[in-house]
Amino acid sequence: MFKHTLYEFLLLASFPMSTFVIKPALFDDLEQLNDLMFELHDEHHIQSPELFKTAEEIEQEKSIARYLDNPECLVYVARIEDEIIGFVSGHFCELISTVSKPVMMGSVDELYVLPEYRKQGTAKALIEKIEATFVDYGVKQMFVEVWDFNQTAISLYENQGFGHHIHWLRKSLSER
Repeated sequence: MFKHTLYEFLLLASFPMSTFVIKPALFDDLEQLNDLMFELHDEHHIQSPELFKTAEEIEQEKSIARYLDNPECLVYVARIEDEIIGFVSGHFCELISTVSKPVMMGSVDELYVLPEYRKQGTAKALIEKIEATFVDYGVKQMFVEVWDFNQTAISLYENQGFGHHIHWLRKSLSER
């Protein structure tokens, strides 16, 4: 009778401009997910080719299929009918450090939305979904690393309640 879960219904109501739904990724999604991962890494390489490997190089070393195989990893897709328009991947574990107290943590590892679907609530919905799952799994803190050139993503995460917890600075020594 009804095609959508309550979460999907609320998602559709929250973002009426878009008619996407958020679902766990399936092995059948791998081809589209690999294409989106390629686009993500290509965008990074274009922004800073001196820092990032090419998407082709990364494609040989990293596969989102590993996330689908690992019970401590999550992948959600934003879908409009049969097309995946974005995805988020992440993992959760106990963060153990020699200086800080142990804590169950979740990490957003990748977040990507096709350019034509940006600024329509897709990324926000993906973050909210993975965050809700982390909470269900007992995660107490959520982390994300964002490159400084990606001010749009930084703003998105800050609007979702993320704040600085450490400043990791870099200095190039090759230009001496």
